[in-house]
Amino acid sequence: MLLSFAYLAFTALLRLIPARSRDPVVREAELLVLRHELAVLRRRNPRPKLRPVDRAFFAAVARVVPPERRRGLIVTPHTLLRWHRDLIRRKWTQPPRPPGRPPADQEIREAIVRMARENPRWGYPRIAGELRKLGSRISSSTVRRILISEGLDPAPRRLGPTWQQFPRQQASTILACDFFTVDTITLRRYYVLFFIELSTRRVHLAGVTANPTGPWVTQQARNLALAGVLDGKRFLIHDRDSKFTRDFDEIFSTESITVIHTPVRAPKANAYAERYVRTIRNDCLDWLLVLNRRHLEQTLRTYTHHYNTQRPHRALELLPPNGPTEPADPRHLHRQDILGGLIHEYHAAAA
Repeated sequence: MLLSFAYLAFTALLRLIPARSRDPVVREAELLVLRHELAVLRRRNPRPKLRPVDRAFFAAVARVVPPERRRGLIVTPHTLLRWHRDLIRRKWTQPPRPPGRPPADQEIREAIVRMARENPRWGYPRIAGELRKLGSRISSSTVRRILISEGLDPAPRRLGPTWQQFPRQQASTILACDFFTVDTITLRRYYVLFFIELSTRRVHLAGVTANPTGPWVTQQARNLALAGVLDGKRFLIHDRDSKFTRDFDEIFSTESITVIHTPVRAPKANAYAERYVRTIRNDCLDWLLVLNRRHLEQTLRTYTHHYNTQRPHRALELLPPNGPTEPADPRHLHRQDILGGLIHEYHAAAA
């Protein structure tokens, strides 16, 4: 009851103010109402977020307002001081850096992934050591993190060579041999023994005979071992022909070479040797009349040299078994005829 009487008395006094002086009072009353509303809003709502434009406006206008009237403003002297401290802190603080080591370059990441996929038996330290040898210092843990992000498991569980890669890797240690026959112009039959390296397609002519006995075949294997052809080889493939005796296989066993016998009547099991027989027949023997053994040996030596040094092979990216030859200008070539012009070889013309 007392509060209601005080409120009615206060409103009556406001109405007694003359009209000519009422305008300043109304403005002051309006300001009081607005300040009280701000105080209520601060109690109910969280602290508002000011943009840089708002801060600049309050800082400029607050200089005009008298000090005793600044208490109701959002911007207080404490706020101005805090803004100033923030400016100093931002000026002298180093830019933030992510925790841990700096990330590896994209080129390094690609090199790590490439080495891991091309060498499935390499572990994390081996890849890190290979990169250090190339001038890039990187830790094994970084290699591990990069490979895990790329979905590659550690070396024991990483995918091994594909079926396309596996025969190529094994071919460097495999040697194959076989016989093929040649009939002379007088219908005399000769047997030719040859060996072929599966990785390089290099052919080694062992010998020619009209009577391929077991001792003769064994002696040809012994000559091959003395020539160093068996160095680094682990397997020998040949069919179950009776000419390949136990003594023949024993020569290769002493060289730590495992002899693999193909199944009966399975020429595809010795496909590399069979393919060479077809090649020498299509390129040479089917187009010549062999006079005697001496003529046959000379022809085989000439063609074998051509096959190893000049004839391109699709399996070797159209290169000869002995490697690429010197580059030549196609406009200046010299042709060399062998076997009486049956086969042509092309070389760079002399300057």
